[in-house]
Amino acid sequence: MLQKSLSKKLLTNVLSVYFLLTFVVTCGQVVAEYVNTKDYIRNELTMLQKTFSRSLTRAIWELNTKQTVTTAEGLLAIPMIEGIIVRDDSGEIISQLGRSLDIHELYSQQLVQEEAIIEDTPSGLFGYTFPLIFEFSGRATQVGDVTLFSSRDVVFSRIMISIYFLIGNAMIKTTFLIILFLIAFRRLLTEPLTDLTDQIEEIELDDIDGRKIDIGTSERNELKVMEEAFNKLIDKVSEYRKQLDQTQKELIISNEKLDQHNLQLEQEVARKTSNLSQAMMDLQQQKYELEKQKLTLTEEVDLRSQTEQELLTKQKELERYVDELNMAQERLVGSEKMAALGGLVAGITHDINTPVGIGVTATSFLQERLTKLEAAYKDKTLSPKALEEFINEAKQSTSLLTTNLDRASELVASFKQIAVDQASEAVRKINFKEYLSEVVRSLHPKIKKTKHIIDIDCPDDLILHLPAGAISQIFTNLIMNSLIHGFDGIDKGIIDITITDDHDDVKIVYKDNGRGVTKEQLEKLFDPFFTTKRDQGGSGLGTHITLNLVKQTLNGDIEVSSEEGKGLTYYIKFPKHMQAPMSMFS
Repeated sequence: MLQKSLSKKLLTNVLSVYFLLTFVVTCGQVVAEYVNTKDYIRNELTMLQKTFSRSLTRAIWELNTKQTVTTAEGLLAIPMIEGIIVRDDSGEIISQLGRSLDIHELYSQQLVQEEAIIEDTPSGLFGYTFPLIFEFSGRATQVGDVTLFSSRDVVFSRIMISIYFLIGNAMIKTTFLIILFLIAFRRLLTEPLTDLTDQIEEIELDDIDGRKIDIGTSERNELKVMEEAFNKLIDKVSEYRKQLDQTQKELIISNEKLDQHNLQLEQEVARKTSNLSQAMMDLQQQKYELEKQKLTLTEEVDLRSQTEQELLTKQKELERYVDELNMAQERLVGSEKMAALGGLVAGITHDINTPVGIGVTATSFLQERLTKLEAAYKDKTLSPKALEEFINEAKQSTSLLTTNLDRASELVASFKQIAVDQASEAVRKINFKEYLSEVVRSLHPKIKKTKHIIDIDCPDDLILHLPAGAISQIFTNLIMNSLIHGFDGIDKGIIDITITDDHDDVKIVYKDNGRGVTKEQLEKLFDPFFTTKRDQGGSGLGTHITLNLVKQTLNGDIEVSSEEGKGLTYYIKFPKHMQAPMSMFS
């Protein structure tokens, strides 16, 4: 009996080399996945600079520490960010959240003048630092810097599923290869050798004529050469036996029949015994194969159960990440609304200053003329002509005061209502045409510097019962998008707003003759953070907020069509009356 099979030895050597190569390749893939994921996180940190630097810069410039801390907390809620440090122009820390390094050891008290990468540290943290530049009246001023930190734990958490997949893939391929090699070695080597051995053992020296072996293949290999050599040996032995039989034929002719009969009986018994032995061997082999398959199936079931449990755990973690991203997005939308309201305050304040300044001037002039009139009266030099001139000037001054104070009052009333509506989702009754005119009037500081025209076609008696703040913010976002993006490079643009009363619904067609967008940009128009003006401070939340306001707050629908160079058109439809407001992120 063989102590060590040649086929097993060969199989062991082949599989050992394969296992080693598989291990090396898998380790290389894991390292490459780690490096690629780390580079991707660094790129995402760089993208966050373009998204949040403008709001942080304005908050620090306006000394709004609360908004700065709120924005920092929103950044910290992003899963890939482990920590954040915000400093002002003197190098003092305004906000330091999460895991971070000692910023003074990295940069002392000096602000970072340009973007810098923080490489891996023994604590596993790495990060990205960039300056905060505020541009005012054409002059750039650094108001501070921001440092964002991530860690190796974040990288490993992202690539863990890929590592499990690589390991599982390697195990499955290895198992399949082992089975394939076992079948191939058994079919091509072990079974032919066994069959050859059995045939040789079955050969009887007393009946060697015609007892040639056959390995059952036409391929000329080592076994085929062995078969041919053995069959030639049989032919030679048979020839010698024939010669011997021929010389003894006369001696055993009387017993030939009896001996032949006995020989046939012995051959029959030997054949049946061989068949029975072969059947027993086949049954034993089948039993072995079944036990092996059972063991393989058991291992595969255990592996699948473990993988299923790991996938459930990852699913829970992903659901938690989605909740955190939704919270961060809601905070960003709130910041965007407050930033828009701040811009509205600045514009309205500038417009109010003009009529108020004229009123102050008219009051000063009237007070000066009244003082001169009083002095002339006391000196008894007051003439009827001087009194008549004073009366005429007083009328002109009071008329000028009345006109400008009415203008200031209208601006304040319009701004007050628009500002309250943008900060609230209260449902109230409005005249749609009058309210839309107030929204456009609140944007007058942005429009008056241009030659653009806004035409509104709306029924005078269209009364709606809905969250007015949603209407204000929708049209503010659409008009500002047309001014900033659509009319970029266009001196005189036209915005046509057509409102129709369709029984229980309101249909709005908002159209401008601006630059339009490409087909690729149109498909991403409502995606959060998508903007073509990111390098100029665009946040990419305007159209996304508009989509949520129409669909969720107003229970309506919005569609958009555009061709590059032919403007952009929005089609909006929503019910005329609502009972209660809905949250943007319900």
